[in-house]
Amino acid sequence: MKRRLSLKLKLTLWFTGFMALTAALCLGLILLISDSVATNETRSLLSLSVRANLDRVRLTDGRLQLDADFQYYADDTYMLIYNRDGALLSGQAPPSFPVDTALENGVTKFVPGKSDTFCVLDFYLPSGWTDGIWLRGVRAAQNSSQTVDNVFTIFSIVLPFFILLAAAGGYLIARRALAPLSHITEVAGQISEGQDLTQRIGLPEGSDEISRLSSAFDHMVARLEQAFEAEKQFTSDASHELRTPTAVILAQCGFARKHAETAEDYREAVEVIERQAGKMSLLISRLLDLTRLDLGTQTPQCEPTDLSEMSRILCEEQDTGARGISLSAQIEEAVIVPGDPFLLSRVITNLLENARKYGREGGQIRLSLSREKDEAVLAVEDNGIGITPENQDKIWQRFYQVNPSRGPEAGLGLGLAMTKQIVALHGGSIGVESRPDEGSRFTVRLPLAAPGDPEKKAEKISSGH
Repeated sequence: MKRRLSLKLKLTLWFTGFMALTAALCLGLILLISDSVATNETRSLLSLSVRANLDRVRLTDGRLQLDADFQYYADDTYMLIYNRDGALLSGQAPPSFPVDTALENGVTKFVPGKSDTFCVLDFYLPSGWTDGIWLRGVRAAQNSSQTVDNVFTIFSIVLPFFILLAAAGGYLIARRALAPLSHITEVAGQISEGQDLTQRIGLPEGSDEISRLSSAFDHMVARLEQAFEAEKQFTSDASHELRTPTAVILAQCGFARKHAETAEDYREAVEVIERQAGKMSLLISRLLDLTRLDLGTQTPQCEPTDLSEMSRILCEEQDTGARGISLSAQIEEAVIVPGDPFLLSRVITNLLENARKYGREGGQIRLSLSREKDEAVLAVEDNGIGITPENQDKIWQRFYQVNPSRGPEAGLGLGLAMTKQIVALHGGSIGVESRPDEGSRFTVRLPLAAPGDPEKKAEKISSGH
């Protein structure tokens, strides 16, 4: 099987080839313009030299006169003086230059000699109506072949070093850029082989594609870990908590089959089985709700919610007088929060039910709702058995009960765990203040809806921000 080149090597080869091609194009461009530059430079230097001598030569009464600063040779330019008819009067031409080359006033041209090419510029200087002289400047054209040889020599020395440097730089850049991908591949392999979902890539945050890929990968693994943990938690909770009611149901079935003789005996057994089955059904429902909250599959359907009206209605429903406990409410009007009405009602209901279960016989429950700055503050207070300081952190755990010996009224121990998750899902917080035998006060804080724009605030919380 043909071995494919690595991405790192491909990038290095591409980068090196591109730099070599760029260098070759630069060489071609230099060679292309070097001849033009040399020609223009020769023309310019010749013109400057000739024009500088125009005022230093003249013909007076048929005699040639030169100023003291007239130069026959300066800056590689030869000066020749011809009479009106084109006969050479003064000056020495450069070797191999054809001195009989036709004179043309103000024209710059290139004349081939025996061994070199010359650039020539002529000016006619009249003297009276019938006489005059010619001033000619001659300069050897720059040898373009020599320039080309020089350029090739320079490039033959510099170009290999330049290409090697480009290759080394390209390799280092490719290696550095692709190193996170190698790390991602390694971590993914470790997770796949060892099923260790706690591992993370852990690259620093950034805006480049590799950083975003790393962040997305870590987020995906975190979600997978959360899903597996939720599944394990659900399996553990269900197997643990369903063991007792299942055992009771089986025991009642065995008792009824062996010992029941009358319809009353069978009715009592069925009632126990029905009660335990109802408890199992409620337990499974609550566990599924908690699992959905853990996984984030039950997201709040956020909308502007009138917490004042909701609290008032739920207080009326919960004020049943059971166990002789009274319920009073102090509710500030029009406290609007962005949230899921169903989930928020579960919060209030759970707190009120919890207060009644652990309240004192003939005691009282007080619910208050008010605004504090940009938060809605909901408090449910009872004068029941209270919670010891060492247990106040445990009440948020699943299946934990302050007093598990309270019989059927003790509940499942899931209400406060679910309440805390729902509050956190809405961007709020919940806390407890309690003293044994004096009662407990649960306080929920939720962000208020933005004034004049509750829909936008609701949308923000619904998206998980």
